[in-house]
Amino acid sequence: TGLVVVGDLIGEGSAQEAAVVGETPNLAARLQALAEPNTVVIADGTHRLVAGLFEMVDLGLQQLRGFAAPVPVWRVIGESAAEGRFDAQHGVATPLVGRSEELELLVQSWHRARAGEGQAVMLSGEAGIGKSRLIAALEERLDKEPHARLRYFCSPYHVNSALYPVIRQVERAAGLMRSDSDSKKLDKLAALMLQWASDAPDAVPLLASLLSIDATGRYASTKLTPQAQKARTLAVLIQQIEGTAAGHPTVVIVEDAHWIDPTTRQWLEMLIERLHDLPVLLVVTFRPEFQPNWVASHVTAITLGRLAPDDGAAVVDQVARGRTLSSEVRNEIVARTEGVPLFVEELTKAVLETDLMTPAADRDRSNGPMASLAIPSTLQDSLMARLDRLASAKNVAQIGACIGRVFHHRLLAAVIGCGDARLRADILKLEQSELVFRNGVAPEATYAFKHALVQDAAYQSLLKSRRRDIHATIASTLETLFPEVTETEPETLAHHYTAAEFSDQAGDYWLKAGQLALKRSANVEAVAHLGKGLQVIASLPSNEVRLRREIQLQNAMGVAAMAVKGWGAPEVLRAFSAARRLCEKLGDSHELFVAVRGEASYQLISGHLREADDLGRQCLQIAQSANDLDLLLEAHHQLWASKFFLGDYQAAEKHASWGIATYDPDRDHRLTYIYTGHDPGVCCRNFSALMLWIRGFPDQALARGREAVALSKRVSHSVTMANARSNVAFVRLLRREPEAGRELAQQQLEIATKFDLRLMAGIARFNIGWALAQQGQSEDGIREMRNALEATAATGAEAGLHYELCVLALAYGEQGEAREGLTLLEKAFGIAAKSGTKHLLPELLRTKGELLSRLAPHGGAAERWLGDALKMARTAGAKSPELRAAVSLARMYIDKGRDDEARSLLAPLYAWFTEGFETGDLVEAKALLDDLS
Repeated sequence: TGLVVVGDLIGEGSAQEAAVVGETPNLAARLQALAEPNTVVIADGTHRLVAGLFEMVDLGLQQLRGFAAPVPVWRVIGESAAEGRFDAQHGVATPLVGRSEELELLVQSWHRARAGEGQAVMLSGEAGIGKSRLIAALEERLDKEPHARLRYFCSPYHVNSALYPVIRQVERAAGLMRSDSDSKKLDKLAALMLQWASDAPDAVPLLASLLSIDATGRYASTKLTPQAQKARTLAVLIQQIEGTAAGHPTVVIVEDAHWIDPTTRQWLEMLIERLHDLPVLLVVTFRPEFQPNWVASHVTAITLGRLAPDDGAAVVDQVARGRTLSSEVRNEIVARTEGVPLFVEELTKAVLETDLMTPAADRDRSNGPMASLAIPSTLQDSLMARLDRLASAKNVAQIGACIGRVFHHRLLAAVIGCGDARLRADILKLEQSELVFRNGVAPEATYAFKHALVQDAAYQSLLKSRRRDIHATIASTLETLFPEVTETEPETLAHHYTAAEFSDQAGDYWLKAGQLALKRSANVEAVAHLGKGLQVIASLPSNEVRLRREIQLQNAMGVAAMAVKGWGAPEVLRAFSAARRLCEKLGDSHELFVAVRGEASYQLISGHLREADDLGRQCLQIAQSANDLDLLLEAHHQLWASKFFLGDYQAAEKHASWGIATYDPDRDHRLTYIYTGHDPGVCCRNFSALMLWIRGFPDQALARGREAVALSKRVSHSVTMANARSNVAFVRLLRREPEAGRELAQQQLEIATKFDLRLMAGIARFNIGWALAQQGQSEDGIREMRNALEATAATGAEAGLHYELCVLALAYGEQGEAREGLTLLEKAFGIAAKSGTKHLLPELLRTKGELLSRLAPHGGAAERWLGDALKMARTAGAKSPELRAAVSLARMYIDKGRDDEARSLLAPLYAWFTEGFETGDLVEAKALLDDLS
């Protein structure tokens, strides 16, 4: 046990010594007399831990009361040039011992996979327990079998770098070099992909984008949204494995999944789901703190425990490589290593490297008694002892550890700044020590610590101040000499500036990292990057620069949180609201517009229509004051939507008409990617089409909807195309044309599925269910609609939900389940009241009347509800809903023998219409009037 005594700090009397018991407080009390005020005195145990890190004066052996033997004591007088120690462990590739059962399980899984029944093995165990060694043993068994192998390594420095392990694997497989031009990289990438991708021309630009390779001029720029691009990229990466497995049975290894980034985890989940009919064995290694949720018949879990004592002794002998250790040494190593293979080897190597062992002919003999202190009591001590013996190479290891688990020769050389010959000599020492492995030839070489815990040991051996300096140097070197890293991996610079405590620069790079992740649709990673940015800038002075950066981070966080948490998540509102408050404080109208527009979108989608409308009007005021056409179009965009869902159709039509008259696709389509993720020109036509149907112009509504679809094809944007088809499908279903509506909804679903548009997919499924119900397939339609509503609710979307519940309620009524329909209607009325909407509210009133008439055909309640529906639609100028209410009420009058009232109600309303006479509502009205004539 180490002991440090600081003069005048321990205190006197029994109170201090009563806090602990045993030899330590007694020794502390005796050393106190030797420690002068404000000096540090240490005992032997502490001296062993910090030797070389501090300048010390040897006070010699001191005879202390209560101790039989003299005690060696030192006074610490200051730091030395050496760095601090650490706390870590390490793993090595010794011959496999004690893992025969686990190896056989892996081999059996391989045999099943080779036969076409893909298998996944989840291999877990604590650090240093031998996961990597077990995989190496499997590879040794498969050496003579034809097979392919793909390896992916997760990194603790890239837990929020989207697809980092996959990117590195593709770079290795393609043989990409830092010195390669973009053109050469594209050639190599295309050559690689031709090995496994049938549609390489389509796939190359996707992976080029992932690898931040400029494909301009070689490939057409993608028209995909970030979310859609992410989905297609993941599909291509899965195709890589499928294509590889088509040529040979394949082993896929994902190491250190406890450091997996969210997007790689999504890729892994897709692979496991696809795995069962591929000749692929997937092995995923991780530490116990990682909790995988992959459960399937083709997934096997293997947990590695610690070695038995006999197995530990066998590892000692193997590491000794013929040098026979005494039983005393062997037993002490086995006892202290507690069955961790990594610990066994490192401790054995530490003993072999000391002067405790003196070589003799065929046998080493112990050079004196084996004292307990001769073997380090922890693996951390063992690693540090080995690093200390590396002299100047220790500094190289420490700087490499600051760079990461894997570090490049060029960056290392630039950071260290020493002569090339000296650096190569130090690197050679690290290689010979088996602490670091090299890949390639300098200056293009890369180096990797043999185990993450080796990196930890070197890193933690640095004093905090020295660590900060090294991270700052790494960051500035990357900025100056490696601009491609600055552009493609801003999170790397953000990490180093954060560790250097340069909060200003760190905040900038976390923002860039978040924005880049958003462009790649790596939304989970974006949230993490932006969150770190907000954390680091919190320490900065509250000046204008800091406020502007925080605004940008909060606005980006709002966009990212929409995708990750759902449109109605509180994180979305919190981010945009925070940005808005800061903008108001700063007086920046442009950034204020971005924040208010984002908050308004949240409020609209989540069904808070009054709040959305208030914010939309604020957007319009800001845009008018700025006289900015972009802002004006987006302000009207917000207002035509909020006014429509509130049921203020006159105002909504005014804003939509402004959009139709103003929008220029060549100029304004770019706004799609800044604000709402869909094209404003198509959107205003979508809303206009719906309002035309409501006002009683069903043919013009269909024509306007088709106009929107044509424009969506021109701008070629996935969300926009899905939106346009969704809208025309809705118009078709309002016209009671289920076959055409279902066909359009199916097209919408195909787009949504292809581009991973979950909300659009949910809406499409609802429209398909609605069409089925109109076609008389009520049971199938109801099931489809209910499932769709669950899917859309999961995204946080609630705008228009009251009418969807109305459609579902009517379908229940048609199936003879009026009471279930009334239950749904009550929920719809509640949503409408909460949001303040009057949008299609006459339809809810009419549907309640229809359902009540099924339960009590001669009751007066149904007639009252239908009458209210008629009056409300007439007041709003909603001719199509008014016609529907009139038809329902006229039918009720006829059933009660009140034909004249039915004729007087229906005839003038039917005569008002000038188009759409083939649509279901007008056909039904005409049939009733014919019966009454």
